[in-house]
Amino acid sequence: MKNIELKINVQYLQLDELPKDEQELVAAAIKATDNSNAKYSHFRVGAALLLTDGSVVIGANQENAVFPLGLCAERTAIFAAQAQRPEMSMSKLAIAARNDAGLVRNPVTPCGSCRQVILEMEERYGQPIRILLYGTDGVYAVDTVRDLLPLCFVDGSMK
Repeated sequence: MKNIELKINVQYLQLDELPKDEQELVAAAIKATDNSNAKYSHFRVGAALLLTDGSVVIGANQENAVFPLGLCAERTAIFAAQAQRPEMSMSKLAIAARNDAGLVRNPVTPCGSCRQVILEMEERYGQPIRILLYGTDGVYAVDTVRDLLPLCFVDGSMK
């Protein structure tokens, strides 16, 4: 038997330690929580996606009484960007969340489905997407979704 140790790189920063463009992207994700349709969970998630031309596409979670029919904020932003600007690659993604008490203290992380979709975008455009996960106590920053999805499954896995 052989043990394999996996290491990931996650930075933990205060919002004001981020560069100005990343602070603005986080602010856009926070504002995007206003567009959430979370009448069941009351957990509003917003995402802001920075395209390589400098434009920002936002997304917000959308719930439905039939829960599997809802969609996460990250995927609404990515799918909107793909539908409107498929030629444009993505460089950064910020995610924020709030509940009835306000913005969450701990950074919120993408679900497994969203991690896979982000990975597919990294693969499609051949470049990593920096991910900023906001909480009022601090921000997790990773330079690639691979740090959130070790041992990932991609096209090359089938060869």
